[in-house]
Amino acid sequence: MSTLVNYSGDNEFYSGGSLCSADLGLMLALGHADIYCPVSKRARISGPFIVEERTKNPSIELLPNECLFEIFRRLEGGRERSAAACVSKRWLMLLSNMRSSDIRHTNISAANGASDDTKMASADEDQVECDGYLTRCLEGKKATDIRLSAMAVGTSSRGGLGKLSVRGSNPVRGITNVGLTAIAHGCPSLRVLSLWDVQDVGDEGLMEIARGCHSLEKLDLTKCPSISNKGLVAIAENCPSLTSLTIESCKNIGNEGLQAIGRCCTKLESLTIKDCPLVGDQAVVSLLSSDNTRLRKVKLHSLNITDFSLAIIGHYGKAITDLNLCKLEHVSPRGFWVMGAAHGLQSLASLTVTSCIGLADESLEEVGKGCTNVKSMCFRECKHVTDSGLVAFAQAAGSLEHLLLEQCDKITQTGILNAVSICSKLKSLSLVKCLGVRDLPSQASSLSPCDSLRSLSIRSCPGFGSTSLAMVGKLCPQLHHLDLSGLTRITDAGLLPLLESSKAGLVKVNLTHCMNVTDEVVLSLARLHGETLELLNLDGCRKVTDASLVAIADNCLLLNDLDVSKCSITDSGVAALSQGVQMNLQVLSLSGCSMVTNKSFSSLRTLGESLIGLNLQHCSSIGSSRVEALVEDLWRCDILS
Repeated sequence: MSTLVNYSGDNEFYSGGSLCSADLGLMLALGHADIYCPVSKRARISGPFIVEERTKNPSIELLPNECLFEIFRRLEGGRERSAAACVSKRWLMLLSNMRSSDIRHTNISAANGASDDTKMASADEDQVECDGYLTRCLEGKKATDIRLSAMAVGTSSRGGLGKLSVRGSNPVRGITNVGLTAIAHGCPSLRVLSLWDVQDVGDEGLMEIARGCHSLEKLDLTKCPSISNKGLVAIAENCPSLTSLTIESCKNIGNEGLQAIGRCCTKLESLTIKDCPLVGDQAVVSLLSSDNTRLRKVKLHSLNITDFSLAIIGHYGKAITDLNLCKLEHVSPRGFWVMGAAHGLQSLASLTVTSCIGLADESLEEVGKGCTNVKSMCFRECKHVTDSGLVAFAQAAGSLEHLLLEQCDKITQTGILNAVSICSKLKSLSLVKCLGVRDLPSQASSLSPCDSLRSLSIRSCPGFGSTSLAMVGKLCPQLHHLDLSGLTRITDAGLLPLLESSKAGLVKVNLTHCMNVTDEVVLSLARLHGETLELLNLDGCRKVTDASLVAIADNCLLLNDLDVSKCSITDSGVAALSQGVQMNLQVLSLSGCSMVTNKSFSSLRTLGESLIGLNLQHCSSIGSSRVEALVEDLWRCDILS
């Protein structure tokens, strides 16, 4: 074709210049052939033949990756690189694999004679939100390599991401080592990385993070089965600033990786290891046996560790302030006894023990003696702890301020009352699903009151009744918060003495599903504590009627959260509430109040002037049109219907 174009002579196709300057309008199609038909001469092609039309790619797409890489590394501005990344997946992947050190910095603006204003604007663009302060979170189907690569390229000129959280993964195009490599290259300032339920990310991706993100401070790996000790060792050797590590349900991570963390990450302050079957005593020894350890927060759940690990914790855990032990099946009572007897946990402020068969009365007493400064204690599903162990612990731990007992069925009312009487600094007591707590004859006369107790929560303890409640009321005269949700046995006879003995003024009261409570309790509560009451939950108290709302409207000036769901409330009660003295009511729930009808529309609109939340679910007597009108009028209020 070039020969034809450059041909000159007597037999040329037409008189004039070359084909390149010819009028494009003279191009005609004959059948399937695209040929040129000049005006002055007949075409030499006498028969139709097929010349297939080929679609030519833009010439730059024919360049190999090496050439494109050299072009891209000369794009200094973040906008230019982001624009190039939008061209194709190939360009995006090339750009995402470039490290910040690969960018060639040249003063292009000066060479082109750009103004100072232009250079300043470009500089400002690249300095916005630098040093890794950007945060991104990908969840479920949105978590793909393409998105991670785009994030890496788009934020690289501003220091890259500082925090990245990936929760789940796209089932078809999920996150792999490719996406994590892009983050490692584009986000050298990454400080926080969380990977939850990411099946296809393995050691290679984590090693890239280790090589590219030396400023990493917090790492959370949850349900990452493809990551093993190899990846964790790389993190340990390259990220000396690591302060927080969480490893959960990673079946291929064991002692070797955590031993490397113990050797190299001397700044580690928070450690959580859960459901990792390969983790044993060797890991705990490496992490805690140094005299210079900074570990303050330690959580060990469902691990194959023994008494030896607890002995190490008790001896070397001088900096530990928060210790959480759960489902340690191979730890015996001797392990807990040694942990306390070592007297190394003098800084411990919070201790939580859940489903550990090794925690028994004799070991619990020693733990109290060895942790004299503990302020918060939580026992969950500790089946071998009885009243004697609880009382012994209370006597030894003189600084105890918060005590929670959940599903400790061998602890009775006697042990609880004695512990409350002993702990002179106790501020809050919570009992949850303790089946051993039952009404017993009055013992309060022989016990000292606990004037420090401000919060009492007794939930779903079916044996706890009015007799026990009356005794607790005498022992706790300074209560501010009272939660008795799920106590179906308590009646007015048990609650009234408690309300009358509370001298400080109740602020928050939760009586959810206390089905035997009547208006008499609410009237007394409003009269005695109306000046301090801010939250009242009467959900499921079916014997509470409009009389209670009238008393609340007349006395509770500071009330801001009221729940009367499934109570015997009518339009009259709502009307009384709308005319009450309370000016700060922000949340009102009338869910399941079937006797509230459309007649309450004006009252609800009046109340809505201060409300930010209104629950009208299952109010079958209120029409949908009225609800829609309320939604339109009360545009500042979140209405559930």
